[in-house]
Amino acid sequence: MTVRRTMFGRPLRGVAFDVAVSVVVAFIGLAGAANLAGGWAAALVCLGMAVALLFRRAHPGAVTVVIAALGLVQVIAQWGPLPFDVAVLIALYSVVKYGERLRAAVLAGAVAAVGVVLAAVQTPGVISWWVTALWYALVTGAVWLVALNVRTRRLYVLSLEERATTLEREREAESRAAVAEERTRIARELHDVVAHSLAVMIVQADGARFMLDRDPAQARTAVKVVADTGRSALEEMRRLVGVLRDAAPSGGDGLAAAADPEHRRLALAELPDLLARFGNAGLHIRSTVTGEQPALPPGLELTVYRVVQEALTNALKHAGVGAVVEVTLTHTTEAVVVRVRDDGRGRPLVSPAPSGGHGLLGMRERVTVYDGSLTAGPRPAGGWQLEVRLPLPSEPATEVIAA
Repeated sequence: MTVRRTMFGRPLRGVAFDVAVSVVVAFIGLAGAANLAGGWAAALVCLGMAVALLFRRAHPGAVTVVIAALGLVQVIAQWGPLPFDVAVLIALYSVVKYGERLRAAVLAGAVAAVGVVLAAVQTPGVISWWVTALWYALVTGAVWLVALNVRTRRLYVLSLEERATTLEREREAESRAAVAEERTRIARELHDVVAHSLAVMIVQADGARFMLDRDPAQARTAVKVVADTGRSALEEMRRLVGVLRDAAPSGGDGLAAAADPEHRRLALAELPDLLARFGNAGLHIRSTVTGEQPALPPGLELTVYRVVQEALTNALKHAGVGAVVEVTLTHTTEAVVVRVRDDGRGRPLVSPAPSGGHGLLGMRERVTVYDGSLTAGPRPAGGWQLEVRLPLPSEPATEVIAA
């Protein structure tokens, strides 16, 4: 990283250059003060111009006004053009290059034009005054145009630097937004893992307590389901927490690792295992898959998985153990349709289980990310039914994983 040395809030190199310019102008006037028209009085005017030039970058307009006023004193005193009048050209260059508005540069050019005429009239010589005025005008105009060109290039460079800074800020903002979005997704996944798994474990634990004396074998099966569900939840929580730990040192780059193949995401291929776990928990599940599954983005597969998981959890809690649940997954060329129905005829729970996951609100939120639709309600013959329709994205490979 480049370190710039500064003095009075300005780059040290620029300060040194301005001091050198002022010293040169002062030397020109003071060295030949005895031979100048006006003598030491003119030398004082020169010294005033030299001191004013020290501030030509920070206050170009004020410096130009001071030097123009000193030049007017010189004209009124009829000392004629003197060598240190080069300060007038330097001030003109400065106000055009560093002035905040171009209007100040135009005004300075007009004042310089008047000064050119007055200086030409006072210049002694055999040449006509208008020829001298033309020469002074060419020099002054050249300085003004050069300064304008440098000003244009300077403003262009400043605009490029500002644009680069803006783009960098936007990238940082996008990175922070991506980190926040990924953390929200991971937090939601952790919530779902804990909520769904605990709901199943509570149902099975209550069932085991109820059946402990009546049917010890079934109670042992329920306890085994509790243990298996706990292990599965613990494994998934370790995976998600591992992503957060990887993200701690590097921020957004670490969170992006969640999309790496080594960080396994839940997919439709794992639906049979999910159905088997709920079957072991006491539901009688009938599953049907229709149509050929297209290549789906990971986020859409995760949404389907979580919708089925939430629906089965609700069926276990509300319909009860022993309920018959039909899970239908239909693939078409336009959408993925998930239907989950239960008959509501399961065995009532010993005590009501707490609400798990995000419920219908959470499912609707997930489905809305992919412009899908969700309908849910009681069935006329008893039980509950849920239908989710998720349109297929036009370019599945480029889909972003949704929260």
